[in-house]
Amino acid sequence: LFDDEKLMIRIDMSEYMEKHSVSRLIGAPPGYVGYEEGGQLTEQVRRHLYSVILFDEIEKAHPDVFNVLLQILEDGRLTDGRGRTVDFRNTVLVMTSNVGSSAISELAGKDPELARKEAMEALRAAFRPEFINRIDEIVIFNPLGKEQLAKIVSLLMRSVEKLLAERQITLELKPAAQELLLREGYDPAYGARPLRRTIQRLIQDPMALQILEGAVLSGDHIIVDRDGQKDVMRFERKPAKQPAAAARI
Repeated sequence: LFDDEKLMIRIDMSEYMEKHSVSRLIGAPPGYVGYEEGGQLTEQVRRHLYSVILFDEIEKAHPDVFNVLLQILEDGRLTDGRGRTVDFRNTVLVMTSNVGSSAISELAGKDPELARKEAMEALRAAFRPEFINRIDEIVIFNPLGKEQLAKIVSLLMRSVEKLLAERQITLELKPAAQELLLREGYDPAYGARPLRRTIQRLIQDPMALQILEGAVLSGDHIIVDRDGQKDVMRFERKPAKQPAAAARI
């Protein structure tokens, strides 16, 4: 949104399940340990007025944390532990939740409207009305399809390619290899999370071993394909072209 990944503030709400954890968000009051450090939320927003704030797994937060969020959603500002007013009017708040995910998984492909209804009922049971009423938009995500998973694989592979580029090594992933990653790395119960581990196991680890053994050198181009009908990857190395010898005069 703001063309800079550094302007994404991610808050894992599983770390704020206790009552006293509110002080970590806004900063400890005077006289308490951590007063000089500032809040993990307020301090970042104070330094970066234009930010996207992600509250991950919001349902895990302590009820007192929701009281803090209510003030942000209503007034667009918050007072930190030092008594300073932090302006949130130029921030975008995104909250994720797994509430109602079981209903979505079971019904999304059969009856999307019923799945949404069940998910909304689960949200109303989990969160207070005054909190839900302050949210501008509630978006329900259906289970990932093959097209979305292919895009996720491409994004994850970019990080692998970036690591290899530091050694002047290029990587080409064939469609059959991508299909194998999708089949091995996707689980309906866990979503796309296992994809990262699958890429680590099938691509990164073998590549790292070949680099350590000297089988892959700087400047090489590596083609990754599926080995016939087997569920294993095949790595084809194309060595870097050697410069032609200079002509003698």
